[in-house]
Formats: sequence, C-alpha cells, structure tokens
Amino acid sequence: MDPLECAVEIAKEAGILLRDRSGALEIGEKSARGDLVTAADRESERFIVERLRARFPTATILGEEGGIRAGSADERWIIDPLDGTTNYAHGYPLYCVSIGYERRGHMVAGAVYAPVLDELYAAERGSGARCNGHPLKVSAIGLVREALLCTGFVPARYERNGANFARLSQLAQAVRRDGSAALDLCFVARGVFDAFWELDLSPWDVAAGSLIVGEAGGRVSACDGGTFSVDDASIVASNGRIHAQMVQALNA
Repeated sequence: MDPLECAVEIAKEAGILLRDRSGALEIGEKSARGDLVTAADRESERFIVERLRARFPTATILGEEGGIRAGSADERWIIDPLDGTTNYAHGYPLYCVSIGYERRGHMVAGAVYAPVLDELYAAERGSGARCNGHPLKVSAIGLVREALLCTGFVPARYERNGANFARLSQLAQAVRRDGSAALDLCFVARGVFDAFWELDLSPWDVAAGSLIVGEAGGRVSACDGGTFSVDDASIVASNGRIHAQMVQALNA
C-alpha cells in the first residue's frame, strides 16, 4: 500500500476513535507537571500500530506511548497517537493524530488529522501539501513585526523557552501557544501562522508536520539555524521569508 494513502487512512480512523472517546477520560500525568496522558492516547497508539504492522510488517515503528518497535527494513513510521493531550482532556478542540513515514533517513510522507476541525493535512515529498484535498501555501509576510507566531512548552519547563517567548512577543504582532506542535506546523503550512518554534520536542511531534511545511513552500531548521532532523529537540518552521529573522531573535 502507498505510504501516504496508508498514513491518511489510519490518521483519520484514529482521530475518529479519539473524538468518540472524548466523553469519558482516564487522565494521568507523566514525569513532568502538565504532561498528561489518557487511556485514549494508548488506545489510539495500539490501533495505529496494529494497522501499520499489518501493512508494513518489517518497518520500525516509533510511538510516543510505546517507544520503539524494531523492524528489519530501512523504513520507519513515527506516530503521535494524540498530539495535544491536555487540550483533549479539557475539551479544547486543537488536538490531532500525526503519522509520518521515513525511508532511509528521509521523511517521505506524512498526515495530520484534527478530528474536531475535520481537517486532514497530508504531504508527500516532491508532491506538495494539502488540507482536505486543497493545496497549501505558506504566508507572504516578510517581517517578524507583522507576523503571527506560535510556540509551545511544557509548563514545568517554561524557563527553557520563556525568554524567547518574551522577546518574540515584543517583536512580533502576536504570539500564540496552542498546545499541539503537529497542528501548529500545519497552520504554518496553511499560512495561518507565519512561523512556529519550540524546544524539547520529540520526533513524533514534528515528523509529519515538518514535511508538510516544507512541501507547502516553507522552511524548517533547528533553532540555531542548522540543518533540521526529526530526531533533534528543537525546531523553527516558517514561511521562509522571516526565517533568518526568527533564527536571529531566538539566538540573541
């Protein structure tokens, strides 16, 4: 089965599962304050892994809740079964399922589905990015002072990003914190946000979304301006036009 077709189908099915489970939640906390997990996170990941194993039995699967499930092929699925768990637990509609497909160290396909919004973002390397079938294009904003930015952080580690948040709040038109890195990246690809940055991320937060930004004409790097890797902890994604300004501000 085509990887993009597979990612799209499974992301949508898992998103519907999450939406249907949202009325009765079992909520726990991971190692840091504010880093939540629900039974729905785990159920969604089990569902996704079962579906992927049936179709790509030799691929490695990396998931937020289950860690690495080793495979024998040079392909890896990187999944976030519920990005925006705190939002989900409180009934805030900005949460999603993110599924990325990597081959020989390069992201090839990705899908992000936000079930409450009913928005399905998808991209395949070299073929552009789409939302619900419509082509995506990043914004044309050319100055940070005219930009709407977005960031994120775990409350217990606010100080890691707090100075950046304050600095860019003074420089930009506005800064938002929506609580779902995968969806924030999709909003950059759509031109809603002009840039997004965050520290202390994991591969499942950015695998699909970083590809979607790039395929929508945007630019993605590490926060220091270096080459981006999904296995790195930091990311800045932008429309490209304000990327150098973002990197400069983040490293002031």
